[in-house]
Amino acid sequence: MSMLTNKAEVIKRLQQDILHLQGFKSRNSAENLLGLGPVEAAFPNGIFATGAIHEFVSQGSEETAATFGFVSAVISKLMTDSRPCIWICPSRSLFPPALKKFNIAPARIIFVETTTDAESLWVMEEALKCDGIAVVIGEIPRVSFSQSRRLQLAVEKSKVTGFLLRAVKTQNMLASIAKWHITPVQSMNPDGFPGVGFPQWNVALLKVRNGKPGSWKVAWMPEGFRVNHEPRSIIQEISEKVSQVG
Repeated sequence: MSMLTNKAEVIKRLQQDILHLQGFKSRNSAENLLGLGPVEAAFPNGIFATGAIHEFVSQGSEETAATFGFVSAVISKLMTDSRPCIWICPSRSLFPPALKKFNIAPARIIFVETTTDAESLWVMEEALKCDGIAVVIGEIPRVSFSQSRRLQLAVEKSKVTGFLLRAVKTQNMLASIAKWHITPVQSMNPDGFPGVGFPQWNVALLKVRNGKPGSWKVAWMPEGFRVNHEPRSIIQEISEKVSQVG
């Protein structure tokens, strides 16, 4: 019995070591709590994975804008020290002063404009190797599995968090920890009065390694995230989209 117990303990310890290498924190870790409640609970040990590559997919300008908003809110929670964020893009489609809405000083974001996907990937990989950076964001539509694997290997050493934003119809599988799809929904107005309220999104976690995918309605307010605590499954989300098309 003791031998079986020892084997179980060794296996459990190895599993935790693997999760740690992949960017997942231990259950008793208080680091990088984003305030996303059930969304974070979908990750192993219930903690958002840092030091890992996250993939965000979108189609059309509305979904891309929604992705920019949600990602900005997330990085505002990750940039808790003096380290900056590097944002790699083919053109400056993000309006820097709008970052103040997410409690980010625009000067803390270093924008790097590139001309090709290959150049963007090279810049992103080199930036991810620098542990003096908090987050690296790359707007790179076309990425191969081997290229994403190089990015993942880089963050496993530096513990820098990387976000790949892919506005492309055809998406191949990547070596990412999580795959997200952010879509816009009506803004949230707590007082019920008409007008522009707080930004709100449908946040779909399509894939999360060793976790539980799901979909939630998430809003951003000055004090942080507010999450609808009634998660929908990915199957429910697909069924709703099919019924809307029909």
